[in-house]
Amino acid sequence: MMSSSKDSCTAAQGQPPTLAPFQRLLADLRDVLGPTSGIDSEEVDEVKLQELMRNYKSCEADWEQFALADSASNYTRNLVDQGNGKSNILILVWNPSKGSPIHDHANAHCIMKVLKGSLKETRYKWPDHSNPGPPEVTHEQTFGQEEVTYMSDKLGLHTISNPDPSNLAVSLHLYTPPNAANFGFCIYSRESGKATLIKQGQNYSEFGKRVKTAASL
Repeated sequence: MMSSSKDSCTAAQGQPPTLAPFQRLLADLRDVLGPTSGIDSEEVDEVKLQELMRNYKSCEADWEQFALADSASNYTRNLVDQGNGKSNILILVWNPSKGSPIHDHANAHCIMKVLKGSLKETRYKWPDHSNPGPPEVTHEQTFGQEEVTYMSDKLGLHTISNPDPSNLAVSLHLYTPPNAANFGFCIYSRESGKATLIKQGQNYSEFGKRVKTAASL
């Protein structure tokens, strides 16, 4: 688990005092998604979801109970909320100088907010399987604490990595629909661009409790 934070998290002005800001964010995200909708539904506005993420000011004491780390893995997936059944909200904890493989999003959408530290995103073109070779980089950007970004398969492939050699980074992810969790997704060779369909690793924790048989990618 992340080290204890001495920060105090208070509800934003006008918010009900019974909910901590992070729990209020989760509730607001569920409200926008509605009882049956995913981000790809006509009635759901991805811009609104990003706005909610941006408006939340990260406070470690607010979310640290969910941010379980594992020094033996590149990163951990910690399930925080399943929304309406058509979305997953997770906190990912990234070890220093570690990252993900090149991957797609299984025809889903992802909104990411950096809660602590910084994360580097590298985007790639979809590989041309008739001409094997390293996937072509199209964009690189480092996001600091509080910054939000959006990714989908329409934008290509990507990797996320923690550029800090000494400190953990923590991010909040909204996936909808949760296709990768349900059906798997593809990772891509850095040398050839070859795709390999894999089953997503089991969550390291769920709702703040360690999953004993969890394994991270």
